[in-house]
Amino acid sequence: MKKITVLGNFSGRNAGDAAILGGLLRDISTRYKRIEFYVPTINTSFVDDQFHIFKVKSVGMMPWNLSAKILGIPVLRSVLSSDLILVTDAILFDRKLYNPLYNYLWTLSKILPLACRKGIPVVLYNSSLGPVHTSAGKQALKNVIDAAEMLILRDEESLELIDQLGFHHPNIIRGADCALNAEPVGEKRFREIVQAENLFHSPRPVIGMNVNSYVDAFMRHGADSFGRETLVELYASTVDRLIAELGVDIIFVETQHMDMKIARNVLARIKQKENVRLISNKNYSYGDICSVLKKLELFVGMRTHSLILSSAMGTVPVGIVTYPKNRGYMRTIGLQDNLIEFKNLTVDNFSDLIIKAFQSRRELKNRMIPELVREKAKARDAALQLMPFLRGYSS
Repeated sequence: MKKITVLGNFSGRNAGDAAILGGLLRDISTRYKRIEFYVPTINTSFVDDQFHIFKVKSVGMMPWNLSAKILGIPVLRSVLSSDLILVTDAILFDRKLYNPLYNYLWTLSKILPLACRKGIPVVLYNSSLGPVHTSAGKQALKNVIDAAEMLILRDEESLELIDQLGFHHPNIIRGADCALNAEPVGEKRFREIVQAENLFHSPRPVIGMNVNSYVDAFMRHGADSFGRETLVELYASTVDRLIAELGVDIIFVETQHMDMKIARNVLARIKQKENVRLISNKNYSYGDICSVLKKLELFVGMRTHSLILSSAMGTVPVGIVTYPKNRGYMRTIGLQDNLIEFKNLTVDNFSDLIIKAFQSRRELKNRMIPELVREKAKARDAALQLMPFLRGYSS
């Protein structure tokens, strides 16, 4: 068996991260045999339960495992006993750089060079780089890049960051997000969800929405905060206007556990509550969430992976630029005009953007689908790039 350690943020709290892991495991398992995956996680039962169809072994990262999340003996042992290390998702940023409970970059900048010196190949697998703003963060990112045999990067922003920082690497490949190939659950399971949550309960078209508790934390860089309370009021007023002007129902689709509080705050302020529902990955798998996203007429999101999963299901997304990667992803699928910046975010501007997208959703979908087909292929084909490290293991 070949042992592959997969490094990412797989706690079970984020549907996007779960979809990334599911896509990665399926894509690699489809192309190679006798592969065993080791997945460091703070939630071993989530990894074991959700991905039991693959040859996966969870690696505990809790204090009783002698670990402070990624910083500890379990990850070090797993990495240094691997045949291949894959770093995926968007975990290479320098916010709270020295806090291992939040940040992976500093720890990986120490561990991965050790693996490199031991001759264990490291691949950034459909990863994003940054953002990095500090000198220490830039050096840590350079250490990770220098330790990697191959960089498979999922967005243009990562390539631009490498150029901007003056870094060089001989083996850079354009990939895409593994979550793009997420699969919805079957019709029977979908009907169970619909009945349990009373979704799609009227003949009215349905728009999905997603709100993020971070608000503008990743975009303000010292400027005044947009404000959580301001965002709650804006979302509630926008929903009421959409219901009144478009004759739609709204389903809030939350893909991160921590966003449930702000979502409930928004729902409490909405006047037309009978037209609004809420579901989240606290109760449903990413496949469940995808099955709901697939049935929507339009989706309005703040979390990057809410935009990715909705578009992957063929539903046109509208977004707020809460992260640089939101802009990058929407540009990739040709829908950058469906974004709004915080500096322009008012009820009127936000509502007008959503209404315009709703009215043009079929045209926008026709523009988006060819780009998605290409991006999904890139995500799948990243597995082919691992052939030099897995010779003799092709299925």
